[in-house]
Amino acid sequence: MLVGLLGFALVSACSPVRRAELRRQPDGLARRPQVLTTFTVLADLARQVAGDRLDVQSITRIGAEIHGYEPTPSDIERASRADLIVENGLGLERWAQRYVAAAGDVPTVTLSQGMEPILIEADAYAGKPNPHAWMSPKRAQVYVDRLVEAFSSLDPAGRPTFQQNGAAYKQRLQALDQELGQALAEIPAHQRVLVTCEGAFSYLARDYGLEEAYLWPVNAESQITPRRMVQLIETVRARRVPAVFCETTVSDKAQREVARASGARFGGSFYVDSLSEPDGPAGSLIDLQRHNVRLLIQGLRGGGA
Repeated sequence: MLVGLLGFALVSACSPVRRAELRRQPDGLARRPQVLTTFTVLADLARQVAGDRLDVQSITRIGAEIHGYEPTPSDIERASRADLIVENGLGLERWAQRYVAAAGDVPTVTLSQGMEPILIEADAYAGKPNPHAWMSPKRAQVYVDRLVEAFSSLDPAGRPTFQQNGAAYKQRLQALDQELGQALAEIPAHQRVLVTCEGAFSYLARDYGLEEAYLWPVNAESQITPRRMVQLIETVRARRVPAVFCETTVSDKAQREVARASGARFGGSFYVDSLSEPDGPAGSLIDLQRHNVRLLIQGLRGGGA
């Protein structure tokens, strides 16, 4: 059934957003325009801009591995009722074009469109863009601008609200940028090595002067080879990295072996591709960033899991 659904013609990821038609629910009340995002982090960003004017939901659930997600027939049905689909782009959601096509004539906005990406330097993904641009508070502000533009086209009467919400949230992201910069600046230069399972921290590392080492470039290509394992163990040993980390959406088994073999500690799990539950440590993008940086500093200074 799903194969048949995915056979529709592709819809461009940069399609202009159409104005949402006013629809009525069974009780006669107007229905808010429905926005679907490809994963929970984007849903949080979208809600910050949308306020109460739009109904924003994530296609994937909390904790889902989003790179190779397989949409279900119920996902397609949800999308067909949406007024707008929001995706990251940069090759992150390999399934998104087929998903949008199967949903029918639903406009899509790509938040990274026009952004100059950091390119992956090694392995099978060498030369391709690193898709995790939202991990930079600076780049996340570009996402906000794209959302304001898209939502204003969808709901023109809400433009002042979207602009006000977007400006307020960008101020919070700017404050977060300063906060993270000050916190990470306290890490001594020889300890500024961020070791993770996935190379998802390239944008954050560039912003704050960290070096990055990882087991695989993106989760979609997460097969662990002996060569990769040995190279990372040697890097951790040579740089005397005190702690290594992994992400919540993948198994940390291999990274714990890196820690054991290198003499480092396993410092805990970062949130990247998914938020936590609302009452967890990463219930929003800002909380996610603070959790990760606290965990990193704790691990590199001698704490950890």
